[in-house]
Amino acid sequence: MINRKLYIRQLRPFYNTPMIKVLTGMRRSGKSTMLFLIQEDLKSTGVEERQFFRLNMETVEGLTLESSQDLLTRLNTFFSSLGKEKKGYVFLDEVQLLSGWEKVVNACNTSYNADIYITGSNASLLSSDLATYLSGRYISFQIHPFSFSEFIDLFAHLEKPSSKLFLDYLTFGGMPSLQYLDLKYEPSMQLLRDIYNTIILKDVVAYGQVRDIDLLQRIISFVLSNIGNTFSATSISRYFKSENRSVSVDTVLSYLSLCEDAFFIKRVRRQDLAGKKLLAVNEKYYVADHGFRESLLGGNQASIQGVLENIVYWELLRRGFSVTIGRLADKEIDFVATKKSETQYFQVAYLLADENTIAREFGAFSGLDDNYDRYVLSMDQINLSRVGIRHLNIIDWLTRSD
Repeated sequence: MINRKLYIRQLRPFYNTPMIKVLTGMRRSGKSTMLFLIQEDLKSTGVEERQFFRLNMETVEGLTLESSQDLLTRLNTFFSSLGKEKKGYVFLDEVQLLSGWEKVVNACNTSYNADIYITGSNASLLSSDLATYLSGRYISFQIHPFSFSEFIDLFAHLEKPSSKLFLDYLTFGGMPSLQYLDLKYEPSMQLLRDIYNTIILKDVVAYGQVRDIDLLQRIISFVLSNIGNTFSATSISRYFKSENRSVSVDTVLSYLSLCEDAFFIKRVRRQDLAGKKLLAVNEKYYVADHGFRESLLGGNQASIQGVLENIVYWELLRRGFSVTIGRLADKEIDFVATKKSETQYFQVAYLLADENTIAREFGAFSGLDDNYDRYVLSMDQINLSRVGIRHLNIIDWLTRSD
């Protein structure tokens, strides 16, 4: 089991606080495992096994609960066994499957000496709803599929150099379930397609009451084909019109929003760096795990530029940055990453193959009037840093610890 140290570091400051810890994210991204890792980390601080209450709503035990009252009864029994002085640690997995769960969690947090952790996979646990559900007493963490560093740990037994493993990562992505298939292509692609179908059918089609599943699939294919490109809902509507299919902009926006709610894709806004404002058109979308793109469309390595951008974007989110796309006059900066008072600019390229490419990638930063760090990331092994702009090999950047 991979110890997801980055998330543990983010969660530790909130241990033993009255804030309810909410772990969200796409299905099968590792939320249940995170609950186990949190428990192991708590044990290392002296918490006893008998202080844990665990319940996964998708297990046989969880399915035996007929109502939220059944859960409340079990929690009452658990806390009675501990006594008033001993803190109880409550772990509820896929909590949204139990109607009325929020009342029980709120009551438990108010009435008992409790430290509560819950997970959920779909839009019923969006931040906009959590404020209502949990009376504002929560902190949310989104769990993503494995980073490249975690991918290296996962397949260390294959004894491949990191450069070879990165080519595998480009193809397979970082869904945790891949660990059972040792990078065998066809079984891994089948697994990813099955996970995709579960996400789309349960968290998009069923939740959003989608009637035109074929249209939904076509919109998703368009997004996956255009990873790294700016486009709008209007341009998608026009694309379908060119194929003699009438699709309204509102329908496109609705379907894209549902896919975002299921944590399958993420919309990234464009920012006018001169005017310091967000732009309303031509955004980018990135898929939660690029392995889905390979399993549905193929050709990740042939479309490596967009896939590299996808990888860098999610890595920045894992590291706690808020990310936009930067526009400066007629130039575009791939990512503007902000964390607290820190801002970093990134250009992502496959290879800096010639002087024109180098001039384009490094020139994207010209006109910036601040002193924030500027990076060009590529697959090149030679350091081409210049004029205050750092050039890093993308594998080195992904695996560094800072």
